Amino acid sequence: MAQVKACIAGIYEHPLRVAPDHSVARLHADVAHGALRDAGLTLDDVDAYFCAGDAPGLGPMSIIDYLGLKRLQVVQTTELGGASYLSHVGEAAQAIADGRCKVALITLAGRPKSEGSSGAKPRNFGDTAPDVEFERHYLPTPLNSYAMCAMRHMHDFGTTSEQLAWIKVAMSHHAQHNPNALLRQVMTVDDVLASPRVADPLRRADCCVVTDGGGAVVLVHPDLAKGLKQPLVQVRAMSASVKGQSGGDMDITHSATAWTGPRAFAQAGLTPADIRYASIYDSFTITVLMQLEDLGFCAKGQGGRFVADGQLIAGQGRLAVNTDGGGLCNNHPANRGGMTKVIEAVRQLRGQAHPQVQVPNLEFALANGIGGLLGARHGAATLIMQRH
Repeated sequence: MAQVKACIAGIYEHPLRVAPDHSVARLHADVAHGALRDAGLTLDDVDAYFCAGDAPGLGPMSIIDYLGLKRLQVVQTTELGGASYLSHVGEAAQAIADGRCKVALITLAGRPKSEGSSGAKPRNFGDTAPDVEFERHYLPTPLNSYAMCAMRHMHDFGTTSEQLAWIKVAMSHHAQHNPNALLRQVMTVDDVLASPRVADPLRRADCCVVTDGGGAVVLVHPDLAKGLKQPLVQVRAMSASVKGQSGGDMDITHSATAWTGPRAFAQAGLTPADIRYASIYDSFTITVLMQLEDLGFCAKGQGGRFVADGQLIAGQGRLAVNTDGGGLCNNHPANRGGMTKVIEAVRQLRGQAHPQVQVPNLEFALANGIGGLLGARHGAATLIMQRH
């Protein structure tokens, strides 16, 4: 077994999905206190802090001051969009293993629901981005970018709208057991196909929810972990990468997960066959299908068959996925779903998921994140964890 670098000792997912009376900084503070309380620690124990572009003001400097953190030994901000927080877990684990810190706090928070954000609006990420002058005329949005990937996947491999619908169906089956989920109604394939088409071939039900809120994770040194109250989760492996347009030499049916997944499995000394639970980034149904293929759970082009007929439903299918309801039904805070992917994977490994969706005797779990636009440029991160 690989040496234990660090353990995840605390997690917290903000219960609010609409928070008009909370500032983004307040949401960061709420989740930080929640994760530390879950671990049995306080802000005074924290000597490392990690965040991404959702942190307001001057990012880590603003949140560190707002929280009153002092004498930090490691401060790091990484921007991979929704994949950032999986990358943070791996980087924090390595910092702990290197002896640079002992207690690392990672936070995410945002208010896109209250601020009227939508995946149907262009996101140029600032007028200074190098791609803006070439792409602004075509008004790329998350919605039409992912729809383009879905259309190409259907063209190349025969994937169908019915197969994509099964992904939403699975998430809805899980969300019914989550009292905090934004959408708790169980859906059928027919329900999904009856929802309005918003960007061919994607329908409204193929798209994730938009929510306020956030989440946090606390990692600790293995020696410190022994005295804490929660069942511990070991970080086994993490790999992150970025895929761009490569001057036009680009296949939009593959994600950067095709690189990060194999590397993470190699680091952990595992294969997809060892994984019975996976948290898969689900900004859209096509996002899930492509990642499952790129992670090696099935061959490229076979994702439609892999997910059909309830194969992602806990207790029913071959691989339980997103047992909290995922971004498609539960929560997608700050339009960045990676943090919640880590949190539900930890719940599963602790044995603390809802009894109706808990995978029994679970030893390993995988979380995968995507940030940016699959049809243009994006980051990906694969994280593998183990019950300690």
